[in-house]
Amino acid sequence: MKKKLLKMAALAMVLMLAGCGKAEEQGEPSLSESSAAESSTPLHQMKMEDYVTLGDYSNLAVSVNAVKVDDAEVLYLMQNVYLSGVNAENGGITDRAVENGDTVIIDYCGKKDGVAFQGGTAEGASLGIGTGTFIEGFEEGLIGVMPGETVDLDLTFPEQYHSEELAGQAVVFTVTVHCILPKEVAEEDMTDEVISALGLPNVTNVSEFRTFVKDYLMQNAQTEYDAEVEGQILEGLLNGCTFAELPEAMLQSYIKRIGNNIAYSASMNQVTPDVYANYYYNMTSEQAANQYGERALMQDLALQAIANKEGLTISDEELDTQLQTYATQGGYESVEAFLGTNSREDYRNYYMSLKVMDFLKENAKIEEK
Repeated sequence: MKKKLLKMAALAMVLMLAGCGKAEEQGEPSLSESSAAESSTPLHQMKMEDYVTLGDYSNLAVSVNAVKVDDAEVLYLMQNVYLSGVNAENGGITDRAVENGDTVIIDYCGKKDGVAFQGGTAEGASLGIGTGTFIEGFEEGLIGVMPGETVDLDLTFPEQYHSEELAGQAVVFTVTVHCILPKEVAEEDMTDEVISALGLPNVTNVSEFRTFVKDYLMQNAQTEYDAEVEGQILEGLLNGCTFAELPEAMLQSYIKRIGNNIAYSASMNQVTPDVYANYYYNMTSEQAANQYGERALMQDLALQAIANKEGLTISDEELDTQLQTYATQGGYESVEAFLGTNSREDYRNYYMSLKVMDFLKENAKIEEK
């Protein structure tokens, strides 16, 4: 749970932007005009000492694992990526029948009453036999099939299947097995043909492939390192602060935006907000929105208080430059089109958060393990 808290704290400033404007589109109640006006007061125009008393933030302690990637990690990812490019013509096993525990490359088409149903067709799909990924009888029906063969599987969807149209219904899956994937491929056995077919930029042989994978893992490790550093800094900062009563309208605005983000993420995963929040945060969506909305506001108040004390600012010119850069990179016709339902002050607060975080990292006592 601690890692989840740190992650949410580190991402809160991004969440505050990503959720803007979606509530009205989804038909949710909006803030009253007076509350909306109060909640939209720019942070840099507020009197921070009314809400937060800062602790000692000049030398926050951080203990993190150093950025490193070992050969075992590199080889593991190389094998997984390499196998995604294996097919019947290049590296796939085609001289024996499918066995339990194999991973096969298949095409399939499912039909009910002779008509293909939605979501029941795929080409070049990877399937682990015995994983229980598909409905009962599908994977079992492929055991003993030779690569290159096509079989019809007469199956029945479970009574409790999530699709009412298919629940308990008899269907026929026509399946072609193209090849069996090898369980592993030694680096010295990897071929340039398969590697080139992966479509990785400037990667055509094993040496370039290893370099690409190692660089990718190093970038990921650096990203995790940075996130952990920022998370611990924010945790230490907030633990050292004393907060007065938070501005209610602004708090409700933050809670609403976090709630919108949870709802949006849930919809992208085709689950309810409560199911999503329970999976990631072990609480309801309302509880998550309340907890992380409050935390995000406390974080922003503390960061703005530091900005005020240290004389850190985001000028109008600096803000204009940042917004124009993002609008251009995003292919927007104008800054206004890029902003959408967000305000310039939302982004000023966001960029200020980044600037203060840079200041805190420069002054933090970082110990690498």
